[in-house]
Amino acid sequence: MRIKMSQAERAKQFMPFAALKGFSEALQKKEKAFVPQAELSEEYQEELNRRLQKIRKDDFISLVYYHNGEYLRISGAVSKIDKTMRMIKVVNTEIRFDDIYDIDNEIMDMGES
Repeated sequence: MRIKMSQAERAKQFMPFAALKGFSEALQKKEKAFVPQAELSEEYQEELNRRLQKIRKDDFISLVYYHNGEYLRISGAVSKIDKTMRMIKVVNTEIRFDDIYDIDNEIMDMGES
C-alpha cells in the first residue's frame, strides 16, 4: 500500500535546487559592466536645475540617475525635496542632484495640466 503524498510534499519535488545560495546573484553582480559617470555640460546642468526647480512634493516624475557604476531609471511620486542637501526622494529612493542625468518632461508636464 502506498501512502498518498500531500500537495505540499509533491510540490517540493519540483522546486529548483540551489547548492550554493546566492551564487547566481554574485555572478550577476560580477558580470555588470561598470560605466563612469558622464560629465554634463554647464548648459545641460543649468537645464536640469531649471527642471528641478519646477518639481514639487507629490509630483509624479521619471528620472535617470547614476548609482554604483550604472545608470538607473526610476518613476514615481516625489516624497521629499531637500534643496539645502541637494537631494530628491522618489518613493523611497534618495537621489543626489549631482547624480541626476535626465528628467522625463512628459511625466512632469502631465501634472501641470
